Amino acid sequence: MKFIIRLAFQNLTRYKRRTIITSFAIAIGLMLFIFVDSMLQGAEKESELNLKRYETGYLRVLHDEYWENRLMRPLDLSIEDPDSILADLESAGYRATKRITFTADMILNSADFPEEGNLSVFVQAVDVERDNEVFNFGETLVEGRFARKGADEVVIGSWFAEDIMAEVGYYISLITRGNGGFYEVMDLEIVGIVNCPNPNVNRTLLMMPFDTADYYLGMDGAATEIDIALSERSNLESEAENVARIVSGYSVLTWRDLARDYLALAEAKRGGTGTILFLVFIIAAVGISNTMLMAMWERTRELGMMRSLGMKDSSIRLAFIIEAGGIGLIGAVIGTALGCLANLWLVTYGIDFGFITRDMDIGYRVATVMKGIWSVKTIVTSLVSGVLLSMIVAYLPTRKALKMDIPSCLHHQ
Repeated sequence: MKFIIRLAFQNLTRYKRRTIITSFAIAIGLMLFIFVDSMLQGAEKESELNLKRYETGYLRVLHDEYWENRLMRPLDLSIEDPDSILADLESAGYRATKRITFTADMILNSADFPEEGNLSVFVQAVDVERDNEVFNFGETLVEGRFARKGADEVVIGSWFAEDIMAEVGYYISLITRGNGGFYEVMDLEIVGIVNCPNPNVNRTLLMMPFDTADYYLGMDGAATEIDIALSERSNLESEAENVARIVSGYSVLTWRDLARDYLALAEAKRGGTGTILFLVFIIAAVGISNTMLMAMWERTRELGMMRSLGMKDSSIRLAFIIEAGGIGLIGAVIGTALGCLANLWLVTYGIDFGFITRDMDIGYRVATVMKGIWSVKTIVTSLVSGVLLSMIVAYLPTRKALKMDIPSCLHHQ
């Protein structure tokens, strides 16, 4: 066995150029695998955080029939006494806030805006005293201030402000239907602009005080939702069950329930990582197969000599497979090292995709810079796959060469 291993590694040094070229091809493939996998995992992790911090919260309490009709944003399917539920939740140690969500037609007046117009918008009426305990908008203000309790004021996302050319101090009008079907017009001053890391929110955010919306919409203190914050280490399902016992009579959904469409998309994107690994397999298969075929072709007479001297076919096959594994090991070590170096830069600085995410929804809830993460699983996978795949694809050309009889091998030119 020692002789076979020594023979295999001596063959690596006999054909240095071929060994280096094949190893380099494997290394590039594995480096790209580590880099892209890190970027996708980092984008997915940050997207989940931005979903929970700016869009869904961790848990949401809703009227039992609201979720089925959520696209209509019905005001009549609401939580009648949210303050008592908030008190119960806070006594149980939860951070929670109430909100009213509704749709409206936004009217732009030529007195402030360059052009008159209207568009459909999605409005969040928030409890200005509690909302920052659940969501992280307090860290995103870039201009002006947040709306005050009871004031006819609104805060908007920075991308939304750019799209409609709005500035702090401009006025907008919202036309909507209140609870009961009556039409209502609200004239609101833009008092603040926020730059949110969640691009979906940044494109559409209109945030006004809860009690202002309550007055105009005739909600009588009711809320369409109660959002709850949890720690990252919390058991989501267990906490949802506990909250359901506190708010009996209402539905409790986790952020995963609220973000099913995003999670389905993320699952599809995750399949891209498998495609990359498959391409690495193709690189290894083509490179090693070519190397082994050339090695067999050039060493056919040598192979016949070894067989005529009594060396078993299994030993010859093992020697060539170990040789292929050595090429794979060199490529895997170099590729993993290069991948870690590239990933160090990705984790530290990231890649700015703001020029894409500003005007196009790429699915991830990342507004600008995508950073990577360190994944021990990915690094180990790259090391192991580089060696194993090389050894696996070397088997076929070796098997083909060993089918030749010994005289044919010795007479081969």
